[in-house]
Amino acid sequence: MDELEFRLLNDFQRGFPLCRRPYETVAKSLGRPEPEIIATLEALRSSGKLSRVGATLAPGRIGAATLAAMAVPRERLGPVARLVSDFPEVNHNYEREHDYNLWFVVTAPDRSRVDEVLHAIETEARCGRVLSLPMIEPYHIDLGFDLRQHGEAPQRTASRGGEARAIALTAAERDLVIALQEGLALVPEPYAELAQRAGLPEADVIATLSRWLKEGVINRMGTIVYHRQLGFRANAMVVWDVPDREVAEAGRRIAQLPEVTLCYRRERRPPHWRYNLYCMIHGHSRTQVLAQIAGMDARCELVKYPFEVLFSRRCFKQRGARYLGGGGAGREVEAGVAHG
Repeated sequence: MDELEFRLLNDFQRGFPLCRRPYETVAKSLGRPEPEIIATLEALRSSGKLSRVGATLAPGRIGAATLAAMAVPRERLGPVARLVSDFPEVNHNYEREHDYNLWFVVTAPDRSRVDEVLHAIETEARCGRVLSLPMIEPYHIDLGFDLRQHGEAPQRTASRGGEARAIALTAAERDLVIALQEGLALVPEPYAELAQRAGLPEADVIATLSRWLKEGVINRMGTIVYHRQLGFRANAMVVWDVPDREVAEAGRRIAQLPEVTLCYRRERRPPHWRYNLYCMIHGHSRTQVLAQIAGMDARCELVKYPFEVLFSRRCFKQRGARYLGGGGAGREVEAGVAHG
């Protein structure tokens, strides 16, 4: 990866310009011509390092979502994973090291549709109960990746705390969300192109995106990377059983750690699933991630809580969430490919 590619992928994951010609603004900051910036982003997307340039929407603010888990017999994992991935509402679908070995995320316009999808999966898969584990409170939701091996940690997006509340969308805003889910076009005036797809004036689009960033509806605007293609091949979901009265403080401590990419509280499902506090750590190796977890336990005083570490084994599907509109093609990772 050359210096320009690195800068585009690393330095512009947040704070992408909200102006008429954002790629020109990026180009000026890097001392390069605008056509070179656009061409480089196109090449990064074609090579599988860049998912898109655009927004990540905060969970629970638009539509509904849940994390779900299934215990699938080993010999049936491939076919069941394909069945799950075929649902357009599913945007992430992973095998993890646990008896509950298939983990996926369902997003939809509302809770009733999420429940319909889970019921359909449970009925068609015939693997027993599907655990639905909706988020109660976010502590850190960002999924930005610092691509530097050393140096100062990147700026973190602070969680607003408290239970996420969905906003009421106008018809025009719904059209904007549907268009935004596909990302910004790699053209000189991407917000004009986005406005055309949404059927809105460009100025209204830029103003609405700016407002959603301030309100926390959008977590960040910028380059959204495929982390495994950039060396983050070890992915661990760590879960703890924390007394409810202590979980918020524990979550806030974990959320401050630079190695943590996600941290949130989810519902328990006793007696099947006791855990209520989750974090995600992405690293370059399993050894590195395990060392980070050990250090985190000590720094955040977590050793007193029961916990488990679930490394990912394979990724069956990965793309941006679609809360509204069609499922979209996205990028599906070939089943059987080890994934971090």
